[in-house]
Order: sequence, then structure tokens, then C-alpha cells
Amino acid sequence: MTNNLLEKQLKRAAEILARSKYAIVFTGAGVSTESGIPDFRGPQGLWKRVDPEKFTISYFISNPDEVWELFVNYLMISSDVKPNPAHKAIAELEALGIVKSVITQNVDGLHQRAGSRKVIELHGNLRYAVCINCGNRISLEEAIKLFEKKNSAPRCPKCGGLLKPDVVFFGEPLPQGALKAAFEEARKADVVLVVGSSLVVTPAAYVPMIAKENGAKLIIVNLEETAMDHLADVVIRGRAGEILPKIVERVKTLL
Repeated sequence: MTNNLLEKQLKRAAEILARSKYAIVFTGAGVSTESGIPDFRGPQGLWKRVDPEKFTISYFISNPDEVWELFVNYLMISSDVKPNPAHKAIAELEALGIVKSVITQNVDGLHQRAGSRKVIELHGNLRYAVCINCGNRISLEEAIKLFEKKNSAPRCPKCGGLLKPDVVFFGEPLPQGALKAAFEEARKADVVLVVGSSLVVTPAAYVPMIAKENGAKLIIVNLEETAMDHLADVVIRGRAGEILPKIVERVKTLL
């Protein structure tokens, strides 16, 4: 990409955001890979090391001890992982009053740690474990301690039911409250900024589609081609941590 083309794209994206009344951000794994968190489907992705079939809800219920062990060994995020410039740029756009909400497919909590206040998590999070029997939640940290103590799947302290990490497994529906809230945000949006998502995982990927169908402008920042590039008003190829701070710089000059 030439410098001239990139500059035009950055300027156009900044202008769209600066003029918006209700911008939302939709993020995928490409935001967090720059913090050192592997994605799932890429060349170095998690599913190259772990069979994704083992993270179906049916396999979990049949083999909870094995899946908890895989989860602790492969899905837990190191405590020294920190938000990167992309997370911080998104939080800054919210602080400027431009971004009204962040809708994410990620479960790592890095948006909140960067300062984003209104975050809708479509695929759950790594903060809790939930009982599949009574719905009781405890901290994931506490659930892992229970697992390590007995080397078996932790049980609910309230009813004795099986605890599951509060992330969406294959074969599970997305949390209905989060999905409803995300779709409501999409209908209100006049701009949706998509960052680090290939937009192929549904129903999450319906969020930018709904916004676009309701007349919103669409900006996509991603390393690779996405399923909605042809519908976008601006497409910028590049690393989110490099592109987003540049957009924010230009937005500030327009306010």
C-alpha cells in the first residue's frame, strides 16, 4: 500500500468518525493477537494445537475433566498480557465521545483494561465459571483452584453441578442478552468500525451487517480480506495497533 493511499484512507476514516453521532466498534481476534494472544484459525492458531471438537458443549459434558485440563493449559491468558495500542485507541475514541460501545468476539477483557466502559462480550469472558445446572457464577480463578486441588472438573459450591468456563463453546448459543444488546447498538449506529475480524463467524458478524442495512457507514481495519470488504466505505489493510492510533490522531484535529 502506498503512503498516499494510506493517508487518504486514514483521512477518510477520521472524517467519518469525527462527523458521526453514534459510532460503535466491532472487534475480533486480530485486535488481541498484537498483545501476544494467539488467534484460533490462523497459521499459529489454537486449533492447530488443540482439536476444536474438544470444545463442543457435548464433548465437554461427556469429558469435563479432559476439557478443563485443555482449557487451563491452552486457553488461559498470562497475567502479563496487556492491552496494546489498538485497545487504547478504541478507549480514547470512547473518551472523546465518538464511540458509544464496543462489541467484541474476544473473551480476554483487554478492552475493559484499556479503559473502554461499555463493552458487549458476544462470546463470554475469562472472568467467570458458570454452573450448567443452576447458572451460579464464581470467579474463574476460584474454579481453577478447585480444578487444581482435585485434578478434576470443578463443581458448583451452591448445587454441586458441573462448572464450565463462561465462554461460548461450539454448539452453544451466544448469550441472548449480549446478542440482543449488540443488535440494538447496530440499529442505532451511524458508523461501525470493524477491527481485527474476518467477519465470517455468525451470528456475531451480523452486527456490522445490521448497521450497514440501517444506513451506517462501515470502516474495516484488518490485516486480511474480510467477508464484507465490498460493502465498506473504507478498508484499511494493516495492523490494528499501528492504524488505529493514526486514525485517532486525525480525528482529534477535526473535533
